[in-house]
Amino acid sequence: MLFVEYPKCSTCQKAKKWLDEHGIAYEDRHIVENNPTYEELKDWYGRSGLPLKKFFNTSGMLYKEMKLKDKLPTMSEDEQLQLLATNGMLVKRPVIVDGDTVFTGFKAAEWEEKLL
Repeated sequence: MLFVEYPKCSTCQKAKKWLDEHGIAYEDRHIVENNPTYEELKDWYGRSGLPLKKFFNTSGMLYKEMKLKDKLPTMSEDEQLQLLATNGMLVKRPVIVDGDTVFTGFKAAEWEEKLL
């Protein structure tokens, strides 16, 4: 299982603690030092069944500075994926990738249902 995180993010810290408490092994990846590529994002998006907007860190400063709330609706999926690949701070975190299971963000109930 791949766990993509920003270590200073409190939600990522809670998610990591949850994984550790449940004895779930994972490979840790720093989202800024090793930003997901366009190809990875496209693959994860395809496997997740989630709307593409769920991959954006909508509460992040960069998202707000770039006024993406207004820009995303007019962008194609391809353009949005290209944009996400430019900066890990645009990506909602943590991201969990395990086979066909892909999550963005941390919701304990959802994780319990799918990972335990």
